[in-house]
Amino acid sequence: MQSLRHLLPSAGSLIVFEAAGRLGSFTAAGRELGMSQAAVSYAVRGLERQLGVALFLRKHRQVRLTEAGERFFADVTLGLSHIRKSAEELRAFAGGGHVTLSASTAFASFWMMPRLQQFRDDLPGIDLRIQTSDRDIDLIAEGIPLGIRGGAAADFPFYDCLPLATEEIYAVAGASYAGRNGAPKSVAELTRHRLIHLEEPFREAATWNEWFQSAGINGAVANRGLLINDYVPVIQAVMGGQGIALGWRHLTDRLVESGLLVQVTDHVMRTGKAFHVVWPKHRELSASARKVRDWLAAQE
Repeated sequence: MQSLRHLLPSAGSLIVFEAAGRLGSFTAAGRELGMSQAAVSYAVRGLERQLGVALFLRKHRQVRLTEAGERFFADVTLGLSHIRKSAEELRAFAGGGHVTLSASTAFASFWMMPRLQQFRDDLPGIDLRIQTSDRDIDLIAEGIPLGIRGGAAADFPFYDCLPLATEEIYAVAGASYAGRNGAPKSVAELTRHRLIHLEEPFREAATWNEWFQSAGINGAVANRGLLINDYVPVIQAVMGGQGIALGWRHLTDRLVESGLLVQVTDHVMRTGKAFHVVWPKHRELSASARKVRDWLAAQE
């Protein structure tokens, strides 16, 4: 049986092919890789001879992938991407000073940013990279060590986790709104106020109707109000006096303490769920990632 060394093209030729296919030009690929156009063309021809199939259609000052080339390009791109991510992860593990945290924009804005100076003071040797997304990305596929997830521990079968905060939700308004309209004296009265609704497209989030039901009120009679699909502009609209929204305690407590938001009514919805810092099972964290994980879990 032939070894992989004889069956597989060299890594160098694959890198040249990927650049040429992505850029659609041998000249541009050579410029990116620090090679001459002739050297790129030579490497591609060698790859075509080895595979026994044409990968590019060559025209004057232009090249285009053949059908076989497009299929091969998709596989090569995927393979090189996995190798790159694995190499970056190994370098991060060996270097230990760089840690990526996957989180929602709301968590990054309202939880992490107010604590950033404290993080720098407590962990001065660690560079934190916060990667925000509108959905919970696959940490394993993306090679990211840590993430923030909401739910129950059983919801994360491929991750280990530590609790960060319980899910508690109350109603919040901006000081200007409360000054103009008065604070509702009861949950029932709140149904007649202008409400701002979070329509979360990818993550599960409690709704006004659920919040009212937890207080024994029929939420169907509540003012429909403004609908926004991201929590950061929801809170910005509240602070701008546009209405009343649901406030997740771990995100809004500091805004309430600073006077930027006002809690209206005493009712708090407790879902029994929590927010966690999670990391992939069966994958060892670097020393720096472990420190960041423990620091996150220790915050109040």
